[in-house]
Parts: sequence; structure tokens; C-alpha cells
Amino acid sequence: MTRTGEEHAGDPPPGGGPWWWSRARGAVLDGTLAGASAVECAFEGVGFARDAGLPVPVGVVFGALAGSVLLLRRRWPIAVVLVSIAVLPAQMGFLLSIVGLYTLAASELPRRIIASLAGMSFVGTLIVTFVWVRQDVARGNLTWGDWVVPFASLTTAIGLTAPSLLLGLYVGARRRLMESLRERADSLERELQLLAERAEERAEWARNEERTRIAREMHDVVAHRVSLMVVHAAALQAVARKDPEKAVRNAALVGDMGRQALTELREMLGVLRSGVASANASRGAVVPLAAVGVAAAVAADRERAEEPVAEGPCLSELDELVGQSAAAGMVVDLSVEGESREYAPEVEQTAYRVVQEALTNVHKHAAGAKTYVRLAHRVSEIAMQVENEPPPEASSASSARLPSGGNGLVGMKERVSALGGVFVSGPTDAGGFRVSAVIPAA
Repeated sequence: MTRTGEEHAGDPPPGGGPWWWSRARGAVLDGTLAGASAVECAFEGVGFARDAGLPVPVGVVFGALAGSVLLLRRRWPIAVVLVSIAVLPAQMGFLLSIVGLYTLAASELPRRIIASLAGMSFVGTLIVTFVWVRQDVARGNLTWGDWVVPFASLTTAIGLTAPSLLLGLYVGARRRLMESLRERADSLERELQLLAERAEERAEWARNEERTRIAREMHDVVAHRVSLMVVHAAALQAVARKDPEKAVRNAALVGDMGRQALTELREMLGVLRSGVASANASRGAVVPLAAVGVAAAVAADRERAEEPVAEGPCLSELDELVGQSAAAGMVVDLSVEGESREYAPEVEQTAYRVVQEALTNVHKHAAGAKTYVRLAHRVSEIAMQVENEPPPEASSASSARLPSGGNGLVGMKERVSALGGVFVSGPTDAGGFRVSAVIPAA
């Protein structure tokens, strides 16, 4: 079966019907046409047998066999047309010729073959009709004059050839157009499905990235505040009876840090809740598949670039951060090089979080160790380094019993790398630990 719905010569059918028919109703139609053509040719075979001096049964059988060839019109349309041309001199096969030419024109055979066979059929019909009409005029059966011979011949040839040929060409072109439109629709549907799958993958990637970012923010906010609170609580427990005034100050610091941690957590949860509310509102609308695919793909690409930066800590608060660690008993030396200036909010937040997390790690793993915080403002970048000496006592790190999840260094590296910076961390030769980061200023 060809793409136009007609059987291409020599091509096996895709199946679904008997033999070479794609559908059962096609086989029924061709069988009906072949039966009608066989009956027609059988009746016309009676006259052919008499004119040729043959027994009538021979003419009938010959006509029935010639007409039944129409059953093969979808499989071999060329053979059907050739048979119809061959039986023209026997004055039979008019239905065979009409249906054969229609099938030939509607098929996907080359146009030169269709034109050649149609021309042969036209010329054959013209010659045979010319001979018939001339004989009738010579016998006196037609008394209209000699002009009727070419007129009748030409009219009959055109009438038996042109309508079926033109109709077949039209149906074939229409079928090819419809098949092309179906193929384009199928291709578009596949593209939309692929786009939707890619959009879902990008959306899942964006969700994973957002979950990682939220986890990093939660870790940076909670770990530092809670670590200081634990340190102050341990100090409070140690001096509660010896120095009540210092105990009161430590208790006040613990309360302040707890309130700051709660405030930052509330702000973060508020952002998350507003994002969930907007997502739930957007789910209520019904959007076409194409719009979903395109919008999701574009949104996934632009989400990170267009995401507004929430207000957060900045480098101007670095002194306060160092002061909090100093109040917890850490000896911290802060030095700043270069001229201080304003940076992009994400740059300042990242620099602040790196110093904050490094100080938190010192509280966890090297309590009591002297720490050096260095900040350098350069032409096109900002650099920071937090280095601590070895702790004075091996057991001091565990005195406050601060847990460690192992996510601090990973989060710092992710933050710095996201801005195109460089992050390095590791132990020093003296037994301490160093965290360094360089972030582009732009």
C-alpha cells in the first residue's frame, strides 16, 4: 500500500486485509468492480466471437477473464491498463479501461509512465472508435455524413480517457497532501512530546538545584547560629556559679543569637511559602501541551538567571560576625586589604557565608584556636581566607560536643563555583586548617 492509498506496483502491502489489500473493504470493492467488469466483457465477448468466427463460449470466457483482471488494479495497475488497451479491438473492457486509468493516475508511479499509458489508451480508443464508426457509415447505419467519423472518434476517446485520468490525478494529489499533513501532525506531536519530556527533565533539574540551594542556605543560617549558641551555653554552664554577671551576659548572647536564627529562618520560610502558593495557583489553569513545553523549557533556562536575589548578609556585617565569634571565646584577627567598595549582592552574600562557615568549622573542630580572617579587595575580584592555628588542647574541640554533617565545605565550594570563583581548603603545615576563596567582582 502506498502513502496515497493506492498499491504501488510490486510493493508488498503493510497487512490488515487479504493478500495485497490493506483493508478488507478494499478487497470487497475491487472484487465487486472485477465482477462487474467480467460480466460486461463476457456479454461483449458474444459479439466478438461472432465477428471473429469463434465459438460463443470461447468469447464469453475470454471476456470474463479479461474483465476479471481488474481485481489486480491495486497490485499491478500497469498490467490492468495494458490489458484494457489490448482488448479494445474486441470492443470490450470499457469499465476495465476507466477504472484502470483512474487507479494508474492515483498511484505513485512516475508521471512519465502514467502519461505514456494514458496516451496509448487514448490513441487506441481513438483508432478503434474511428474504425467502428467508419464501418457503420460505410454500411449505411449512420447517415450523418463523413464529419461524424472524426467527431465521434475524438469525443469517445476523450470521454473514456480524460475524466478517469483527471479524477485519478486529483485523488492521488489529495491523498498525498493528506498523508503529508498527517506526517507533519505526527512529527509535530513527537516534537511536542520530546519538548515536554525535556522540559520535565529541566524542571526536575531546577527542583534539585533549588533543593540543594535551600539546604545550603538552611545549613549556613542554622549551623553558625546554633554553634555559637552551644558554645555560649557551654560557657554559661561553666561560669554560672563562679561569675553570675558573665553568665547573665552569655545568656543574653544566647537569646540574641536564637532570635537572629529564628528571624532568618522565618524569612526563608516566607520565601518558600510564597513560592509554593504561586506554584499552586499556576496549577489551576489548563494550558495546552505546546505552551507547557515551550514555557517550561524557557523557564528552566532562565530561572537561574532571572531569579531575584533575596536580601541577605553583606560584607559590612563582617565585623559583627567576627565579634560574635570573639564573644564566644575565640581569638579572631580580622585584616582587610584594599579599598572597600560595593559588590553585587550575590558576591557579598557568598563572601560572607564563606567566612561564616569557616568560623563555624573552627568552633566545631578547633575550639580555642587562634583564627586569622583576611579579606582582600582587588581590581576585578575579592579574596578571602580563614586560617586557624592548632587547638590548644586536643579535647577542647569536643567540649561543646558540636555535631558535624560534613556539608559545610561542600556548600562553600558550590557557592563560590556558581559565581565562577575558585575555592580551596585543607590542613596547614602547622597543624591548623585553611579555607581560601577568590570570587570575581563582576
